Amino acid sequence: MFAIVETGGKQYSVREGTVLRVEKIDAAEGDQVVLDKVLAVNVNGEFQVGTPYVPGAQVTAQVLRQGKAKKIIVFKYKPKKNYRRRKGHRQLFTELMVQDISLGQQEETAAAES
Repeated sequence: MFAIVETGGKQYSVREGTVLRVEKIDAAEGDQVVLDKVLAVNVNGEFQVGTPYVPGAQVTAQVLRQGKAKKIIVFKYKPKKNYRRRKGHRQLFTELMVQDISLGQQEETAAAES
């Protein structure tokens, strides 16, 4: 069972138990986060691709920690002009652990029929 989700302008392939680092999400450590922008999902051997998203599909994850990435140095200069600028940047991130992948309503109706 796996899914491809979109968050922070990037796409991630996830399975249950996967730990991933995404762009910062406003949530406290230990909170549950629902990622509903699911591009594709494979549940019980049934593969679905969305246009662009799979309706009703969602991925539930737990926030493990919030943090800052390693510092990136941006340096620009103009030769022979004594012009130099040095700037650092640390990108904020959220570390998530995927707990559940579901199809929502479609999964519940299929379980009720069988």
